[in-house]
Amino acid sequence: MAAYPTTEGEIAVDIPEAGKPCKTWYQIVGDLSVAKESPVVALHGGPGSGHDSMLVLTELYKKWGLPIIFYDQIGCGRSTHLREKTGDEEFWTFDLFIRELDNLIDHLNLRDKGFHIIGQSFGGMLAGAYASRQPVGLKKIVLSSAPASMPLYKESCKKRLAELSPSVREILESAEVDHSSQEFKDAAEVFMKTFVIRLDPVPDPVQRTWRNLKENPSAYSTM
Repeated sequence: MAAYPTTEGEIAVDIPEAGKPCKTWYQIVGDLSVAKESPVVALHGGPGSGHDSMLVLTELYKKWGLPIIFYDQIGCGRSTHLREKTGDEEFWTFDLFIRELDNLIDHLNLRDKGFHIIGQSFGGMLAGAYASRQPVGLKKIVLSSAPASMPLYKESCKKRLAELSPSVREILESAEVDHSSQEFKDAAEVFMKTFVIRLDPVPDPVQRTWRNLKENPSAYSTM
């Protein structure tokens, strides 16, 4: 990424219910001031996984000159962490993340020139919710591995679980298993390697997103 023009910054974001000052960290690949093409804003998954797994999108700038804007959503990565809000369902909402996204777009003055959004997993759900509000400047959205219906998503997960061995499936489906136990972690790893990412070894950017979730699961465990 060092071969491309890259800038980083932090934006203050007004979240009164957080009870403390908050900031959003962002990184831009490309120069927004001279780019002919509208930028792409990358919405990562989780919530709480961070931007790292989206870095492959840098290829869009390399091949087509599309500036890419990465950022860590509030509660993870280099943005403000709010571990004290774990379990607070009134705090961790789509509205919170939409307010943060709007704040980023306004700070970077993207409304007039327009912008695109690509959302992966939870980021795709966020992108859909955001687009439904018809924000000024939004041109296109791309949804990657993003469920449009949580009931259908749960149904699909059950079908995938049914394809695993009985011993693994029993651990993952049990309501009594401690999710912090090695037994559960081993079973979850089988699920991940079977259905989520089959690369061995797992790429460093993906491992960083997993570490983000492990280090601060506040948003993920609540939502």
